[in-house]
Amino acid sequence: MSLIYRWAVLAVVAVLAFGGVAHAQRATGSAGSTISAVQIQGNVRSEVDTIRSYLQLKEGQAYDPVAADRSLKALFSTGLYSDVSIDMQGSTMVVKVTENPIINRVAFEGNRKIEDDKLRDEVQSKARQVYTRARVQSDVQRLLAIYRRGGRYNAVIEPKIIRLEQGRVDLVFEINEGDVTGIRSISFVGNKRFSDGKLRSEIRTTESAWYRFLSSDDRFDPDRLNLDRELLRKFYLSSGYADFRVESAVAELSPNRDGFFITFTINEGERYKLGKIDVTSRFQGLDVATLKSYLTIKDGQWYNADEVDKTVTALSDAVGSLGYAFVDVRPNVRRDRENHTIDITFDIQEGPRVYVERIDISGNTRTLDKVIRREFRLAEGDAFSTAKVRRSQERLKNLGFFEKVDVSAAPGSTPDKTNLQVNVTEQSTGEISFGAGYSSSGGILGDISIGERNLLGKGQNLRLGLSLGTLSTLINLSFTEPYFLDMPVAAGFDLFRSSNNRQSIASYSDQSTGFALRAGWALTEHTSQTVRYTLRDTLIYGVPYYASLVVQSQAGESVTSEVSETLAWDTRDRRQNPTKGFLIRNTIAVAGLVGDNDYFRTTADATFYQTIVDDFVASLSGSVGYIAAFNNTVLRLNNRFFIGGDSLPGWAVGGIGPRDANTTDSLGGTYYYTGMGELSFPLGLPKEIGVVGKAFVDAGSLSGAIPLAGVSILDSQSLRVGTGFGLQWASPFGPIRVDYTFPLVYEPYDRLQAIRFSFGTRF
Repeated sequence: MSLIYRWAVLAVVAVLAFGGVAHAQRATGSAGSTISAVQIQGNVRSEVDTIRSYLQLKEGQAYDPVAADRSLKALFSTGLYSDVSIDMQGSTMVVKVTENPIINRVAFEGNRKIEDDKLRDEVQSKARQVYTRARVQSDVQRLLAIYRRGGRYNAVIEPKIIRLEQGRVDLVFEINEGDVTGIRSISFVGNKRFSDGKLRSEIRTTESAWYRFLSSDDRFDPDRLNLDRELLRKFYLSSGYADFRVESAVAELSPNRDGFFITFTINEGERYKLGKIDVTSRFQGLDVATLKSYLTIKDGQWYNADEVDKTVTALSDAVGSLGYAFVDVRPNVRRDRENHTIDITFDIQEGPRVYVERIDISGNTRTLDKVIRREFRLAEGDAFSTAKVRRSQERLKNLGFFEKVDVSAAPGSTPDKTNLQVNVTEQSTGEISFGAGYSSSGGILGDISIGERNLLGKGQNLRLGLSLGTLSTLINLSFTEPYFLDMPVAAGFDLFRSSNNRQSIASYSDQSTGFALRAGWALTEHTSQTVRYTLRDTLIYGVPYYASLVVQSQAGESVTSEVSETLAWDTRDRRQNPTKGFLIRNTIAVAGLVGDNDYFRTTADATFYQTIVDDFVASLSGSVGYIAAFNNTVLRLNNRFFIGGDSLPGWAVGGIGPRDANTTDSLGGTYYYTGMGELSFPLGLPKEIGVVGKAFVDAGSLSGAIPLAGVSILDSQSLRVGTGFGLQWASPFGPIRVDYTFPLVYEPYDRLQAIRFSFGTRF
């Protein structure tokens, strides 16, 4: 074995030695000999004069090896040649070149996840360009970077050339995309207060699992890893760990390149409580005692950096509303490491006097400038306010017209002036959507909607919708002008035609056609008001002979002219699945200006949300309503209240309230009240699955029958009470909820519904 090893070593040395000699002979010749002629060989496409222009040796000069070497490098640097040699043959200097071929086409084979066009845009090698090995190797690295961004770190790319006639080649990248390289594990070193599982739930990156097939968060992304570091820092700072820091975040690829092992090394530090909280001011006449009511923190609580920032914002807004345009609130923090407390003094002082000189807008190729300007909370000439700039940026994002909104300040013409640079990236605002769903109360439902949220770049909203179901149908055309007559009033109209099958509830069907005019405006940041005028024609039809006499007496057509006004107060942190805040609404409506119906109606509902502990959210909701006819008119069925289904789980739609004793038809009521307490809680499943448990208690009543001679009506004002539990899944196909209810207090004639199921999606 040792003899074979020696021969192998000698062979390698011989090859290297031969290669060194061959390379050295690429520029050979005796120094000092005079060059009588320069001969160019091997060129096909290159002009002789072009090659001569790169040579540093000419006829009549003495041959210089150093100059010859520089000439070689100059020719190689052009990228036109794969081989160049310079030899002295007698007194003639012979320059031999081997030209690189021309690329005929660039092709990709084996790629399924990424289209050819996207790969072709990334590579620098193009058709009709000169083929160079260095450029192709660079292209391979570029293509690998694309696949790595998609989580495929085991992708293999091999470039091949197919030689053609006339010095042309086809360049083919053979691609083995491999599987997605997921996250095998995420571990933490140094955490004592919180478990690995808790910290994993706070970061964006997740471990790979079968149920995450619709998410990309289980793929390694260096940028996301930096985001995770910041998320960990924010989490610990909001939990009182003011000294927390991430020592390192390391991602290691497994030997077989099928997954990453991510390790965060952290230093939690000590946990701090708030000590003395104070407010000082350098403004004369400013009542500091009043400002302390805006503090969102108090001594004895655990330190929370988020709450400190909220207090700074609240104080800045409060002082600004008192007429002080230039405000700078600085939280001065004093840390007591021995007692583990933090004293904070919010020092309110006058900020630099800066005014807005100009607001420059760029990036809006379709949206009009005025649509953007009217969302700003400050105008040119106003005192500069960071809080107002931040709120303006939020309002622009909430429009939904822009993919990206960036608002930055730039120096103005003088030191006391600033220019606001607004850069937006527009996104598509036209949309067509299809929907499908099912609920135990409404049956099967499908819909199609076509809309434009930024009509002609003016911010107007136009939408046409068609909803078809087993129990109801709706066609609706709506238009909204968000700034009617350049005022902050959202005005619009609706044209509608609807039909409802209520045979299983009250032995009739109805059909309505009409229009509505509406206008709404914000009263404060969280309150709004809406007024509406509705004119509709309603036909009650399909009444069988066995229906209640009350139903039979109302068959036919009627016209309703209604004016309504709604006040809303909304502080929820988000519209879907809120965790804190409340929504309170009140609507008052009067009908009778024209038409056949004269009534007064008022409804009010409120829902409060509060997080008890992590992922445990409690909600308390209630609703009341009252309607009464006047001018000796009879309140028609389509204007009465029907309670049950979603409004009172445990009972079917129209399951409670006045009912014909003989036909059991639901007749609706004139006043009702409902209430529900609900607890949403985790089930121990990974949060990414989106399944939570629900437990609830509900209660309500509906009464106020319209008497009719000869009809025996069951009408009890007794309270109904029920309880139940359920599951809610935020599935990729839409929200799905299943409830099982247990009515506890009910009337014998009530229509119960033990299982409630709902599913809906839009795509």
